[in-house]
Amino acid sequence: MAEVAGKVNHATSERNYPLMTAILFWCGLVVVSSLYITIPLVSVFAGIFEVSPAQAAWTSSAFSFCYAIGFLFFGPLSDRYGRKQIILIGLGVLTIVTPIIGLFDNLSWLIALRGIQGVAAATFAPAALSYAVEMFPAERRVTTIGFVSTGFLMAAIVGQVISSLVSQILSWNYVFYLLGGIYLITALLIALFIPIGEVQQVRGSILTPFKQMREVFAQKALFLCYVVTVTLLLSMVGMYSALGTYLSGPAFGLDGQSILFIRSVGIIGMLLSPFAGRLVTKFGIHNVLRGGLSLAVVGIAIMGVSSNLFFLIVMSVIFVAGISITVPTLISLVGQLGGLLGVFRLHFTRLFYLLARPLVR
Repeated sequence: MAEVAGKVNHATSERNYPLMTAILFWCGLVVVSSLYITIPLVSVFAGIFEVSPAQAAWTSSAFSFCYAIGFLFFGPLSDRYGRKQIILIGLGVLTIVTPIIGLFDNLSWLIALRGIQGVAAATFAPAALSYAVEMFPAERRVTTIGFVSTGFLMAAIVGQVISSLVSQILSWNYVFYLLGGIYLITALLIALFIPIGEVQQVRGSILTPFKQMREVFAQKALFLCYVVTVTLLLSMVGMYSALGTYLSGPAFGLDGQSILFIRSVGIIGMLLSPFAGRLVTKFGIHNVLRGGLSLAVVGIAIMGVSSNLFFLIVMSVIFVAGISITVPTLISLVGQLGGLLGVFRLHFTRLFYLLARPLVR
């Protein structure tokens, strides 16, 4: 027994946690960016394929739907076959499918391939969050989850900015060529520098976690965590959608690039997410949760009564900062309350968010 414990401690001491965290952050950023890259291209597709913007928007909706549904299955699959293995399979498919999208000049094929891309992208979040819970010590766990969550949040802005720039300088095709190359490099980083975790000995069929759903939702604390998560994610997307409509209206008359720049300022608030771990260590998980929620409430409440552009931008940063602190803290709390099954259930909240998510224009 002592020999086994010594081997475990030795393996733990050899792990480069800062490097692992950086790679997981990067992977989360580039994978989830695919969800948003076609948003600036909707008008481009509408012109090229001679369709309405609503029809062109299916290039984003198809990805979102398949991405959300994929969450339901890749959590249990990563239990059976390993977290790293599932992430690598997803990145391998993304490396192949993403540049192929740029070769097609048919909207129907483009939508279908975006759906496949969405399924492949869904491998990362369930496996990565479970990997963080399993492979990182407790004192580093919330910080790592914070960095991964920052990648998810920043992707909403970074994906749109990169897509806009590349499509303007070159063409829309090169957005997918570039992203395919990035996925290849990311797959190599995961393969070379992320240790393989132990594959769990899972009993029962792949449907077993779904059958256990009732037990998890019966826990009041977990259920409330899921409700808060759905509310936060939907309110963030709703805020940016409403803000974009308001800023483009007669009050300000800003164009799309100016609005995208204002959204980009929100990254400042997202940078607080990695510090959630330190805040939890110092103040406790429930106090940080209350503080993050209070910050978000103050930010969005003041936005509702202000008509000054600078003040709106500052309050949007405060609102995003509150959400950025709260999300990794919630994930950590769910992990404490429900273990890995609870973390897996948290992906159902992301599913509801993705299916209800309006297009951020």
